[in-house]
Amino acid sequence: MKILAVGGGSGGHVTPVVAVLKEIRAEKPNAELRFWCDTKFAPQARATVEAFDNTIPVQTIVAGKFRRYHHLTVFQQLTWPSLVLQNFGDVFKVGVGFLQSFLKLLLWRPDVVFTKGGYVCLPVGLAAHVLRIPLVIHDSDAHPGLTNRVLSRWARAIGTGAPLEYYSYPLTRTKYVGIPIAAAFHPFTTAEQIAAKREWGMTPNQPLIVVTGGGLGAARINTIVVETLHSLQQLGSVVLVAGTAQYDELRSLVPADNQHFQLYPFVTNMHSLLGAADIVVTRAGATTILELAALEKPTILIPNAKLTGGHQLKNAAVYEKAGAVTVLDEDILEQHKELLAKEIKLLLSEPAETKAMALRFAAFSKPNAAKNMAEMILNAAKK
Repeated sequence: MKILAVGGGSGGHVTPVVAVLKEIRAEKPNAELRFWCDTKFAPQARATVEAFDNTIPVQTIVAGKFRRYHHLTVFQQLTWPSLVLQNFGDVFKVGVGFLQSFLKLLLWRPDVVFTKGGYVCLPVGLAAHVLRIPLVIHDSDAHPGLTNRVLSRWARAIGTGAPLEYYSYPLTRTKYVGIPIAAAFHPFTTAEQIAAKREWGMTPNQPLIVVTGGGLGAARINTIVVETLHSLQQLGSVVLVAGTAQYDELRSLVPADNQHFQLYPFVTNMHSLLGAADIVVTRAGATTILELAALEKPTILIPNAKLTGGHQLKNAAVYEKAGAVTVLDEDILEQHKELLAKEIKLLLSEPAETKAMALRFAAFSKPNAAKNMAEMILNAAKK
């Protein structure tokens, strides 16, 4: 059996794919697996996939992104020349990616194509449809993206990361499975958390604050952390996963690594770092949210309000409504940077309420998501 998985390449797309591939490998040990992503995210994708199985080929596909910004009106976007030119150029890239995908699929014809999300999935999914290769998709966000909305027309099966009320997909082909995450994301015992802190070179008897903006980082969050680092270190040790783009710049602005602060561009064994944390500050990407829910971590979300469709705002709203996380507005936070330290201090000072919040968060975890998604993929291949 041949199975192709496709994803945007960022950690939020690749780690769920790896979790599903592990389940497929357990069920079908001899299955031939491949992963495709876009060029931009290839280094992070390769590192994540190879950490699971370095025999799985990771290949790139030309892909174009239709840029739409939630904080701008349609008129503002149409009168932004560079944005219009970029979108026009990326339409051409989608065409190139479709032809590339068509030829690659023709030469190595998989039994099923599994697309996890991201704009790279559009040309591959379209080529799979033309070649009549069964297509299975998974949509993590509470707001369906353009690529998934297009591909859902032909998908044999659709898995969702949030309850079905947030989607308009055909119910006969759609199942709420949650977001596939690795089994390593589980509630850490006190002993496991202490061991993880030591593994990362942190003082075990101090609270650990982990801040991450994903594989590419979040420049505005990075800046806030650096400018308020002294206040944050009064509350505990700090680890900042800054992303690759801004790492070198930040390296020159912050103290050298020690037991109270560490800076990383990218982390592959994220389960260990997040498991060591007492408080996590992060964006509102769907995969990261569910990984933290599985870990039962007190979490502060700072959604990126500018992304297409405001999907991070909608993701955060689901969990804020349930009293499962704290959500901070990034614009307000930039004007009042001390708010971050204040919110962290509040969570640390009220352990009973913070623990209750973490348990409400854990209720969203779906530990069988990877297994259920693997079953959908294998069933599509058999049919």
